[in-house]
Amino acid sequence: MKTRAGRGSESDALFASGSRQAESAPARVLLVTGMSGAGRSTALKALEDIGYEAMDNLPLALVPALIETAAADAPAIAVGANARTRGFGIQGMIEALDALAERTSRELKVLFLDCDDERLERRYTETRRPHPLAGDRPAIDGIRLERRILSALRERADLVIDTSLLTPSDFKRLLSGHFARPGTRLHAFVISFAYRRGIPREADLVFDVRFLDNPHYLPELRGLDGHHPAVAGHIERDRDLEPFLSGLWGWLSPLLWRYENEGKTYLTLAVGCTGGRHRSVYVAERLAARIAAEGWHVEVGHRDLAPNGSPTAG
Repeated sequence: MKTRAGRGSESDALFASGSRQAESAPARVLLVTGMSGAGRSTALKALEDIGYEAMDNLPLALVPALIETAAADAPAIAVGANARTRGFGIQGMIEALDALAERTSRELKVLFLDCDDERLERRYTETRRPHPLAGDRPAIDGIRLERRILSALRERADLVIDTSLLTPSDFKRLLSGHFARPGTRLHAFVISFAYRRGIPREADLVFDVRFLDNPHYLPELRGLDGHHPAVAGHIERDRDLEPFLSGLWGWLSPLLWRYENEGKTYLTLAVGCTGGRHRSVYVAERLAARIAAEGWHVEVGHRDLAPNGSPTAG
């Protein structure tokens, strides 16, 4: 979704401020770690696409020297490490990278990639690869051991991304949103979802619109979705809709500016209803349109609505 120009001199000043921040921002070192099989290799490739110099599975003893001697034109470096990495040790690794960040004036961030045990086990079964900590035991034993070992690192992480339900494109979008070069403007992503399939794990803010009158119970509207004018008209006749949207925007608008002023570059707003087909789709589109009209960068997606408008399976 394309957005309109910013909000006059106030927006121009913010853009200018962002440019100065980008010029003076410290170079970033991003440690990409987490559960084996949760998507580290995919993350590193995505980070390379947005300008990071990526290093993966190097002996940790070599990493500090490589980072310190990195070319001056590599302002963002991503280091991949997990249980397979030689010399992998939680406390020692964090201490070494913290010391390196202080010594080189680089900004250190830790990204932890997680995934539920059932999906991790399925991935190892499908690829017929042994889990690095399982030895001759079932993969699930290695997964559970690794989760215990990494619990302290997960707590230390600046961001945890659960890849269990993410498509590759959604995963890349999240990484690009959270780890774009410093100084970029806040980018919002509005997603609709069905509560029966769970709240999106990447959501920063969640809004429940199940209080609105449900078009599902009208046979002529059941097969349509929130994009259809007939469904929109039905929802708009709910007397509580406009007060809700007005109050929501009055609450959200100042938050967007505060988030951006604090340096946040990406925000995921999730709007949910029972089936993820009617009310949440309509409200997500309305919310995204309002955000765009105020000059913010925004995209909108519908997790539980297939491209042809039918519900997704599951």
